[in-house]
Amino acid sequence: MRYEGMIYRPPSEAYSLILQVTIGCAHNKCTFCNMFREKNFRVRNLDEVLEDLDMARKQYSRVGRIFLADGDALVLSNNKLMRVLDHINKLFPECERVSIYGSPKDVLHKTPEELKELYDNGIGIIYIGAESGSDKVLKDICKGATRAELIEAVRKIEDSGIKASVTFISGMGGRDGWEDHAIQTGTMISEMEPSYVGLLTLMVEKDVPLYQDIQSGKFQLLSAEEIVAETLLMLKHTDVKRNCVFRSNHASNYVSLRGDLPKDKEKMMDLLRRAMKDHNMLKDERFRML
Repeated sequence: MRYEGMIYRPPSEAYSLILQVTIGCAHNKCTFCNMFREKNFRVRNLDEVLEDLDMARKQYSRVGRIFLADGDALVLSNNKLMRVLDHINKLFPECERVSIYGSPKDVLHKTPEELKELYDNGIGIIYIGAESGSDKVLKDICKGATRAELIEAVRKIEDSGIKASVTFISGMGGRDGWEDHAIQTGTMISEMEPSYVGLLTLMVEKDVPLYQDIQSGKFQLLSAEEIVAETLLMLKHTDVKRNCVFRSNHASNYVSLRGDLPKDKEKMMDLLRRAMKDHNMLKDERFRML
């Protein structure tokens, strides 16, 4: 396999074969993210991508899952994606699932028929970084999508048969906007009803624009206790009607949450209430990482 630059994948793709079909992120303007800042976005030569799959077939006796990188590989046209999927289906008949990063714009540019085609040919999950349900926060972080667009995109994914895995970030509204961020995120999850929700906690690297806002005092980070209160408020305003796998057990999180909504909502809220009283339950800053 040949890779260019740092490679990122969702935690649940830890054991997947990672295939780089694009380099970088087509948007690459979010103020908090440094994942692809050193890369100029481009689509890889598809002949090289198919050669990588040929090499992987020779190296691995079994490949159960494949993840298509980089940041929003769903930006590719269906014609190009189908060339990749056809080759995967030919070489890896044992592959159970192909997954991919996608932006809401990528999804909205696809027709329902195109998404169904991707589903029928192996795409099982599309990962979307929503970050927040608040339009103000989305604008502040230069997300490039509105609340309404994010909700529409996730519903469109789920309607196609593909599962949507949506990521949000605790603390993304800062100290001034934490309540709006929490409430709007909870209600957004309720309206989206995605198959999966992942909740990270904001950690800011020095080479992103948001870091300068922190240094100047324009943006104030939440304390661990405030993050827990925000998460509790978010869950309070989350009301899904069908099963949603909820995970907040990333290394960045102060309290590890793992359950299904709506079944485990009260159990997770009780854990957060206990953590607000017993600060020994909060992860030490030394052990948090991206």
